[in-house]
Amino acid sequence: MAALTTRFLMENVSNNTSPPSVKQKEPSLVPPAEETEKGLYFLSNFDQTSYVVRTVYCFKSEDKGNEDAVKVIMDALSKVLVHYYPLAGRLSVNSEGRLMVDCTGEGAVFVEANADGTVEEIGDITKHDPVTLGKLVTKFKCGGFVLGLCMSHCMFDGISAMEFVNSWGETARGLSLNIPPFLDRSILKSRNPPKIESQHHEFAKIEDISETSKVYKEEMLYSSFSMEDGVLDKCTTFEALAAFVWRARTQSLRMQPDHKTKLLFAVDGRSRFEPPLPKGYSGNGIVLTNAICSAGEQLEHPLSFTVGLYMRSAIDYFEVTRARPSLSATLLVTTWSRLSFHTTNFGWGEPIFSRLVALPEKEVILFLSHGKERKSINVLLGLPASAMKIFEQLMHV
Repeated sequence: MAALTTRFLMENVSNNTSPPSVKQKEPSLVPPAEETEKGLYFLSNFDQTSYVVRTVYCFKSEDKGNEDAVKVIMDALSKVLVHYYPLAGRLSVNSEGRLMVDCTGEGAVFVEANADGTVEEIGDITKHDPVTLGKLVTKFKCGGFVLGLCMSHCMFDGISAMEFVNSWGETARGLSLNIPPFLDRSILKSRNPPKIESQHHEFAKIEDISETSKVYKEEMLYSSFSMEDGVLDKCTTFEALAAFVWRARTQSLRMQPDHKTKLLFAVDGRSRFEPPLPKGYSGNGIVLTNAICSAGEQLEHPLSFTVGLYMRSAIDYFEVTRARPSLSATLLVTTWSRLSFHTTNFGWGEPIFSRLVALPEKEVILFLSHGKERKSINVLLGLPASAMKIFEQLMHV
């Protein structure tokens, strides 16, 4: 399995007024521009999740067409892979069942496609099934183009992915890397012998006494909700939104009062290690903290109760995780609201929009910054149809 797949959608000129049709070319491989290190590349315990993260970036410049966009971006990819050479390898599993990278230097997968529409015809991608949209990257007749990336989460978390994409853009513009990657993930090897010094409730599996699994057999709907700056001003944006959305989701799924529910939230641990992780650490440095309470407690108490509950838990459970947490009766909240994917520049200026277009699990909710000044927050989630109807009412947006 390739660690990185790039899909590039280009346009054909057409007068067609129907939704854009897409013609995809045969995939090709983009190897590093220079010889790179070969052999097996260590992935830490934080990196042992291989689901694919799909993002899209839409560009349109008033001063520059898209005629040479494919060549510029492919050449830049080849050059930046010299610095990020594990991305040119292939994922493998060793005899112990651990993910690792075989650094073969084969190259990243690159796909070019043509569409007969315009950038404006894309519409709001958050209104569609995000899984299907993750397959599109387009060049349009208006001179714009869309770049789509499929990256295995074992290679990057949001921060390191952002640094990679921005480094790629810097390379395309002939600049030196602002943040060169630090590739040695062995600094996060487990201790020998391992010492488990805290309880890790993020791994706890909660019994589904409310039979929410039956609700999830319904059609899944994906939606984006905008929360303007200042709507929830009792505490920080992330604290307020996490608590508010957790409670609304619990109510939407009609959980019984004594049904335990868990909140997992991703926290950047780079500065919390001793010593802190090096600048440019290219890997997963995110840890999961958690809170558990009953649905009844959550719904009976004011919002401040929920906020305080999980913040106290964050202090207690900010520990390294070594296995995949259980997502039963769980909401996993992650935020990209402070990541600068919107500043990525390959020479055509900043993107008109950039988005994650696939939620990896039905239990995941993503916070994204929104608007020109990035002051409002979009909440992206998927719920069964009946639950989404209730959730929309509770959000009051």
